[in-house]
Amino acid sequence: MTNFQDDQNIIHFKDKLPTKWFRFIIGGVIGLVLLVIALTNVYIVHENEYKVVRQFGEIVRIDQTPGLRFKIPFIQTVTTLPKAQIFYDVAEAEINTKDKKRILVNHYAIWEITNPKEMIQNARTLENAESKMDEFIFSIVRTELGRLNYDEIINDEKSSRGSLNDEVTAKVNELLQQDRYGIRVVDVRMKRIDLPEENEQSVYKRMISERESKAQEYLSMGDAQKQRIIAQTDREVKEMLAKAQADAERIRAAGEQEAARIYNETFAKDPEFYSFYRTLESYKTTIGEDTVVILPANSPYAKWLLGQTR
Repeated sequence: MTNFQDDQNIIHFKDKLPTKWFRFIIGGVIGLVLLVIALTNVYIVHENEYKVVRQFGEIVRIDQTPGLRFKIPFIQTVTTLPKAQIFYDVAEAEINTKDKKRILVNHYAIWEITNPKEMIQNARTLENAESKMDEFIFSIVRTELGRLNYDEIINDEKSSRGSLNDEVTAKVNELLQQDRYGIRVVDVRMKRIDLPEENEQSVYKRMISERESKAQEYLSMGDAQKQRIIAQTDREVKEMLAKAQADAERIRAAGEQEAARIYNETFAKDPEFYSFYRTLESYKTTIGEDTVVILPANSPYAKWLLGQTR
């Protein structure tokens, strides 16, 4: 009974509304619905992205120019793909070198989408594209590093790998282009090289042994060089001393000869003075503080001691 009365009241209320106001309300509702539909089907294309428009699952267009775009309501959908370069950390890989040593290599890659349609058709998602790129990088890095010895890989001075990173980048792009994945690798770089954990200790011990052996070799070479220098120096010192001794003997002989000549010339001028001088010199040698000398009183040797000047 109550529901019937309410329906009667609504009908009675509608009958009382003016016709133009009723039409205005209906028009406003319809306009609002259309506005909401329009706003929900407007999208913006930014500079660093692609907008992929699909209709019933099929790609109808790809917008990459920045600006405002529209899609058909309820029929078309829009997804976004990055247009900027993307960083990808390649999974760590274990590789055997040419000399049969195992190493762990870690790379990173910078890549970008060049053809969104091909990328979606063949890779479908960004994750699948990176997975395929990872697979190619691992395969090529394993092949390229497998041609080099361990020392050539880790030692830049001995390395013969050249532009390995550039070669890997070029070969990965060839495979991606061949399979039409719509992406391009900008750069592949080796981030680090490690040894498997079970090999580290043995390698460290071998490195320590090699360094100790090299150090001992340097010490032996230094000791041998030291002995050669000491022997050479001793020989030169002996030669210098012998030469100096010979020069000293010659100078001393020449001096004694010159002194004898001067003495002879001097004493020849006064023989008595010479005799007196020689006697006094002999007193210095033979007579000391406790010396006892017994000589005859008339001895010529004693006359100067006795004060006899005549």
